Amino acid sequence: MRLLKDLFYLFYPKLCVVCGDNLVENETTICTLCRHDLPLTNFLDYRENKVTQTFYGRILIEKAFSLLFYRKKGATQKLIHDLKYKGNEEIGIFFGNWLGEILKENNEFKNIDFIIPVPLHPKKLRERGYNQVSKFGETVSKHLNIIYLENNLVRISSTKTQTFKARFERFNNIETKFLLTNPSFFDNKNILLIDDVITTGATLEACAKEFLKSKNCTVSILTMGYTE
Repeated sequence: MRLLKDLFYLFYPKLCVVCGDNLVENETTICTLCRHDLPLTNFLDYRENKVTQTFYGRILIEKAFSLLFYRKKGATQKLIHDLKYKGNEEIGIFFGNWLGEILKENNEFKNIDFIIPVPLHPKKLRERGYNQVSKFGETVSKHLNIIYLENNLVRISSTKTQTFKARFERFNNIETKFLLTNPSFFDNKNILLIDDVITTGATLEACAKEFLKSKNCTVSILTMGYTE
């Protein structure tokens, strides 16, 4: 069996998403060298960091965390671009395992009741075929033993892709709207909203506002990347 496995990887090698080199045994998605070079945020205070500060004066966020800094032409951008536009959902699982292990160890989100992904508009979901944060959320939920819910928050407006919008436009984007199908279901619940990258926080803010309409509902945020 080992010989067959070795032959398979000889003819169909698994490559590092970042540098393109062959992955060796026990490496997944990216090689060890590239992983060590990823720009970790190292946010130690989950209540007071650059992510929570993004929402000051806008909405109340209980806790927040982003794993990596997201920089133009950097490794984080490469990973999330391949996840989002090239169908490489293994990257979502990779990030889910990494963050799941961190959060299980530090217990920062132990009181969370549900993990909720930022949804795509149905048209965009049909075009892409998947929500890029689904595998990420499902994997984190398994590590933390928290229920993952995907269809309770609905995107009800379609906008141009955020990739080609100026930062100012994204911040002032009032076209993107969300609807919580059953707000009372989330009364007295603690929600963990997840997304791939946070830039201005406008999309996550719009999502959070829907949950904050529920009685005594709290919102925390988790993303793979944070744009400096």
